[in-house]
Amino acid sequence: MTFNCNIITLFPDMFPGSLGQSLSGRALKDGKWSYQTINPREFATDKHQTVDDTPYGGGAGMVLKPDILENALLSIPQEKRGRLIYMSPRGRVLDQQLVQDLSNTDNLTILCGRYEGVDQRFLDAYDIAEISIGDYVLSGGEPAAIIMMDACIRLLGGVMGNEDTAGDESFSNGLLEYPHYTKPAIWQDAQGKSHNVPEILTSGNHAKVDEWRKQQSITLTQARRPDLLKK
Repeated sequence: MTFNCNIITLFPDMFPGSLGQSLSGRALKDGKWSYQTINPREFATDKHQTVDDTPYGGGAGMVLKPDILENALLSIPQEKRGRLIYMSPRGRVLDQQLVQDLSNTDNLTILCGRYEGVDQRFLDAYDIAEISIGDYVLSGGEPAAIIMMDACIRLLGGVMGNEDTAGDESFSNGLLEYPHYTKPAIWQDAQGKSHNVPEILTSGNHAKVDEWRKQQSITLTQARRPDLLKK
C-alpha cells in the first residue's frame, strides 16, 4: 500500500517542499508515498474567497471558518481520509513512537492552521487529533506537517537503504544515538590539532563495539535528556 497524505492548506505551493528531495523525493517518484493538497479557498462562497472571520469574544487575529473547512474535508473520499490531524502547538508532542504509529497508516489527512487558529467546533465535530512538533509557535502548520511527514516517510519499507538504520537511531530504543566516526582515522583540524577515532571502533571486536555504543547512548542521554531515562 502507498502511504498517502491529504493536506488541507491555504498555501499548497509549499508542498512537497523538502519532501521532494533526497530519500523522500525518490520514494515519491517510486510511488511509496503520495500526497494531494486541498485549498480551503476553493470552497469559499463569496467573491473574495473568505476563509476566516473575527473571533467571538474579541481578541487579535482571525479564525478559520468551520463550514469552509468542513467542505474542504468532505471533498476527500471518506475511504481516503484516514486519520485526521491538526498541526497545533497545543497538541500531543510528536515523538518517535507516534511517528512509527502514523507511518503504519495508509492515509493521513493533515490540517495546516493559519492566522489565530481553527474554529474549535470543526475539530470537535470530526474528532481531529492535534499534534505539535515542539513548544514554540510557527506562522502556520505547513512546516510542521512537512517535518511530521518526513519522519513518517523515512520509516516506510524500502525508503532507507539500510533497513537496520532505524533501529539504532535516537529515540527508537528510548535513548539518544551514539556518536559516529568515519575516515580518516586521524583528522587534523585547521588549527593543527589531531583528533583520533576511538580505538574500540577500529578493534574489529563487534561485541565490544556494541557495548561501547550502548554505554555512549546512555551517557549522552543522561547528560542531555535525563527525562528519557526516567521513562
